[in-house]
Amino acid sequence: MKNIKLLLVVAVLLLSTASCKKFLDVTPSNSADANTAVKTPRDAQIVINGIMNQMTNSNYYGRNFIMYAEAKGGDMAVFSMGRGLDALYTFNHSVSANSYSGYWSQIYYTILETNYLLEQIAKLETSGATGFASAKGQALTARALMYFDLVRLYGKQYTDDKTSLGVPIVLTRSGFDARPLRKSVDEVYKQILKDLTDAAPLLSKAKSNGYINYYANKAIAARVYLTMDDKPAALAAALEVMGATSLYSLYTNANWVSSWKSQYGSESIFELNVNPLENDLGTASLGVYQRNRNVGTTAALGFFYASTDFLNSLNAGGNADIRRGIMGRDETSASRLGACYKYSGSNDAVPAGDKSTANNTAVNIKVVRLSEMYLIAAEASLISNPTNAATYLNAIRSRNPALAPATAATITLDMILEERGKELYGEGHRFFDMMRLNRSITFNDEFGGLTVSQRAKTINRSFFKTILPISQDEINANPDIKAQQNPGY
Repeated sequence: MKNIKLLLVVAVLLLSTASCKKFLDVTPSNSADANTAVKTPRDAQIVINGIMNQMTNSNYYGRNFIMYAEAKGGDMAVFSMGRGLDALYTFNHSVSANSYSGYWSQIYYTILETNYLLEQIAKLETSGATGFASAKGQALTARALMYFDLVRLYGKQYTDDKTSLGVPIVLTRSGFDARPLRKSVDEVYKQILKDLTDAAPLLSKAKSNGYINYYANKAIAARVYLTMDDKPAALAAALEVMGATSLYSLYTNANWVSSWKSQYGSESIFELNVNPLENDLGTASLGVYQRNRNVGTTAALGFFYASTDFLNSLNAGGNADIRRGIMGRDETSASRLGACYKYSGSNDAVPAGDKSTANNTAVNIKVVRLSEMYLIAAEASLISNPTNAATYLNAIRSRNPALAPATAATITLDMILEERGKELYGEGHRFFDMMRLNRSITFNDEFGGLTVSQRAKTINRSFFKTILPISQDEINANPDIKAQQNPGY
């Protein structure tokens, strides 16, 4: 268990008022000794702990970012309005503050923490200090991931219009009066790749639970390259991770479900640590937002359940798909398996989470898993080598023994996309997959008898609300960016 020490105390205090802070109007968490706090590799690692901790914030991987991709992707539906994060599902976006407004401020806050660390390491290395390679590599990789997430939230898809506006690129510890402007999507992706490339040789190839190692870097790179439609690069990166067989291996069908009650398993490439009484969101956690109403706690409201289309896909061929094991009944009936327990135990009984304690909300966030690499490899090799693509896909498709294995003659992109949906359900991928592939999303509004006025029942990436607006709070703090607001807002 990571122990977040003195350097993070100020961060906790600052984040308690994060909603009042604007883009660059923040102070690094170690501001108590801003110029001298980082003196040794151990100090640098404590700051890395803090960065990892901030990534589990409710406005990032701790809940809202993952829910953004799931609620908007068509595989989840809202059974009842007013329970929380409805705006994500209904696309009720505006420049006014709402449940989606915190992505910008939280992610940039964490980027500034990262920039501070990188600046301190640069000063120390210039003076002859050594031993900072790992911290530097982790910081660069984390920054790359954060910019990747930001540009997907606020910019058009790379394959749609890479010359359009992305997000500001901030690489230094800027002052409160800084007013950076948005760079193009292409420029942001170039910075992402630079950070990943610079970081890779600095990182260990040993497994590093709760931290970023060389293979986590390559896995993130594979995800980025696939989004850019650079299939050869995506394939090469994914295969490198898949080749690290002494560190990572796919779960068998017999142990896939139970894996969700374990930390840092054989498929876990990058996993964010969540501890009880530290960064545990409790009844506001990601797991509770995907859980059945009142199961485990009366504070669980049943926010989002699986859509009917998703369940039809999961149940193809009968009840053989082992991934049904992390699904539990939702509040609609005793038989509909619409609740997901990847992040709070594995079924309606709500057993202890991955800490083996009664606190089943303090469950680690699995940011990157090995199965995703197989699916990336399948998609990236579909045209160039369909035989290999079928092999990679079948490694995951076999989790439903009732389905016939794919072959070079039968494999399609739709088949891969469907498998991504089933394997990665609830993990924050679906909407981004549909957008990068320019697929239409049809919403299961009738599941909850909803009337949605902010969007049509079926949308694609031409709908302007598939990109978030820059909030008015951020525009007030940086008036120069007002002219760069996304169209339609």
